[in-house]
Amino acid sequence: MDRLLEFLSHHPWLGTGTAVAVALIVVYEMRARAEGQFSVSPQELIRLMNQGALLLDLRPADRYQEGHLAGARQMSGEALLSAGDTLKKHKEKTVVVYDDTGSLSAPAVRQLLAQGFTRAFTLRGGLTAWRADNLPLTR
Repeated sequence: MDRLLEFLSHHPWLGTGTAVAVALIVVYEMRARAEGQFSVSPQELIRLMNQGALLLDLRPADRYQEGHLAGARQMSGEALLSAGDTLKKHKEKTVVVYDDTGSLSAPAVRQLLAQGFTRAFTLRGGLTAWRADNLPLTR
């Protein structure tokens, strides 16, 4: 312990850099775990679909027409901002949001939760993960 204190007193920039790096890693891991609570794998999504989950596809209409999950509704980002009004009857129902990679889905889930939806999730990995598992799409 004495040697560590001696090292830090001789190299304050290295000690500070290490402390900052550790803090960033902790924050990153906490954020990843928090977002992981609101995401489901393709296999979990199949179970939720069988239980009647509402699926929202955030991709543009032309991409939606190329192929989407069975029973999914296409919804633009602008429409999502007023989803609390348009999807009022689904606020207590499980809602799963997806896009191509999952990058737009996490902010969409936060938006839905802020509007009062109680069970909003994102498809982990988006439609890319769905396709990687060789799961079917509907046209």
